[in-house]
Amino acid sequence: MGLLKKWFPFLRGKKKEEYSEEPENQESPVLSRDSVNLRDQGQRMNYVRNCLEQIKDAEDEIGQLTKEYGMVTSYLTDAEEIEALPALEKQELSRIADKIVAYEKEKNLYERQRAGMSDAQFHQMERMEEQVEEGIAKLNEAEEYQEKIRQDMRRLSGEKHAFQYRKHDLQNLMVNMRGMLIITSFAFVTCMVILLLLQVMLEMDIRIGYMLTAGATAFAVFFIYLKYTDAAREKKQVERSINRLILLQNRVKIRYVNNTNLLDYLYVKYQVASAEDLISLWDLYRQEREEREKFREIHAELDYQRQELLRILRRFQIKDPDIWLRQAQAITSRHEMVEIRHNLIQRRQKLRRQMEYNEEVAAAAQQEVKTLAEEFPAYAREIMEMVSEYEDRG
Repeated sequence: MGLLKKWFPFLRGKKKEEYSEEPENQESPVLSRDSVNLRDQGQRMNYVRNCLEQIKDAEDEIGQLTKEYGMVTSYLTDAEEIEALPALEKQELSRIADKIVAYEKEKNLYERQRAGMSDAQFHQMERMEEQVEEGIAKLNEAEEYQEKIRQDMRRLSGEKHAFQYRKHDLQNLMVNMRGMLIITSFAFVTCMVILLLLQVMLEMDIRIGYMLTAGATAFAVFFIYLKYTDAAREKKQVERSINRLILLQNRVKIRYVNNTNLLDYLYVKYQVASAEDLISLWDLYRQEREEREKFREIHAELDYQRQELLRILRRFQIKDPDIWLRQAQAITSRHEMVEIRHNLIQRRQKLRRQMEYNEEVAAAAQQEVKTLAEEFPAYAREIMEMVSEYEDRG
């Protein structure tokens, strides 16, 4: 679905997904146009373009999150289906699962002497084995990107404060130049009065005095004019730079929130505190895996029981039966199943929080574009042409 159809309800309605869990609080994005001159075409088009780009970024983010959300939901649905099985079916499933758990415990007896990590850590990494390398890459990328965003935010803030300080200096300079013009005018009048009195009362020849006074005054006025116009021109440039920095800060702040939410989700998903922790855990797991493979003397029987478990799970129409091969204990242990469901719910809440935040970003930007079109009807056609242009690109 394109930008125009998805985020502009006055062109096509939008349905919002309903969730069973209570959503987490998320601060809504705030778009600020206090320092934007919307009657200036360049600033106006730049501001509208910024809003449309926010909608596009948010839509792309939602597309990626929706796929992950569907996968987590599928796992959670399977867990609920297993919990809700009738007693006889659950007993049959538990019997096979008990055998798998027993064989796994027997196998671990051979490995315990060489164990460099706990069974819980090993099984956690084993369940996520196919995702860990991708997770390490994602965590490294997200953490590096987080630092770059922080640097960008500090740089933009520093530039903004520098421009604001320069603007204040220029305003003071312009006030001072106006004061100097008044003083110069007063001095000129005073000199002319004195010279006139000397000419009338003392009958002195003061033509040179008139010429010097007029020349000095003209030079001073010309100097004041140059300084004032230079300051006014630079002040306009500084104000445009401040507006540009504010728009950039809006985008960087939204990227910062999205990246922070992504990091929070990945930390929960892999149960680590940093990419370095996951790398260490992954290296330890690979070493442990190589050692444990040497002692799997009962592998054939364990494999057979797992195939039996798969057959039964497929018979019960479990969507993703393969994942339960490494979580057989959850079938027999309610506590283990609760832990798995809690982790899945927590992951889904994190994903939903990201999705809702991006929906709010897109909705806020869409509402801002609509508000601009309503508040400035003279520019409505131009704004909607930009919207159509972005829709064609999508």
